[in-house]
Amino acid sequence: MQEHYYPLPGGPVRILDTTTPFPPLQQALKEPNGLIAIGGDLTADRLLAAYRQGIFPWFSPGEPILWWSPDPRMVLFPATLNIGRSLRKVIQQQPFDIRFNTAFEAVINACAATPRPDQPGTWITDEIIAAYTQLHRLGYAHSVEAWQHGQLVGGCYGVKIGRMFYGESMFHHVSNASKVAFAHLVQWLNTQQVGMIDCQMHTPLLASFGAYEIPRDQFIAQLNMLVQDDVT
Repeated sequence: MQEHYYPLPGGPVRILDTTTPFPPLQQALKEPNGLIAIGGDLTADRLLAAYRQGIFPWFSPGEPILWWSPDPRMVLFPATLNIGRSLRKVIQQQPFDIRFNTAFEAVINACAATPRPDQPGTWITDEIIAAYTQLHRLGYAHSVEAWQHGQLVGGCYGVKIGRMFYGESMFHHVSNASKVAFAHLVQWLNTQQVGMIDCQMHTPLLASFGAYEIPRDQFIAQLNMLVQDDVT
């Protein structure tokens, strides 16, 4: 099989077709952060293969599919979840009805549509929505929803393979709604014996929950053990 590469300032990047496997992680570029392949498809098989290797898709509308494996990697260990005093008080007040997997498509569409101050658009394209909705139907993608007065006001979604969870995105229309949903998600994952949550890249919000960066080699070593328990 002939391999094709696209030249970039940081080095060549493998171009995928529908049958090309991902290259070794050692070929991921440092800049941009962890770009490892271009192209391919967003079938369930491709996505699950990517996640099992520590790779995820992230691209803007009009771009080809871009695949990433950053080094370092932001992770959160569910057993060490940190809930600050102010958020703990909000949770105790129970302002939201928290539900799991009752409105996955609504959550991912809201994540795509909700404006973000630091982003001019969204990476959650129609292709991404269709692909992750299929993963949800197969039992791999999950949503947590915060409801208030019968309205969906916040939530988050991600992918679970074995005892590994990959966080994807969150949104809120009411203050603290996504934070409360995320806290409930992590607590639920802890009961499911999930050992690690992939948060991909550093954000202050995730750091406030206790997430931190680890070297990719350490991330992959942990991931390889956790995904072996896939019984979905």
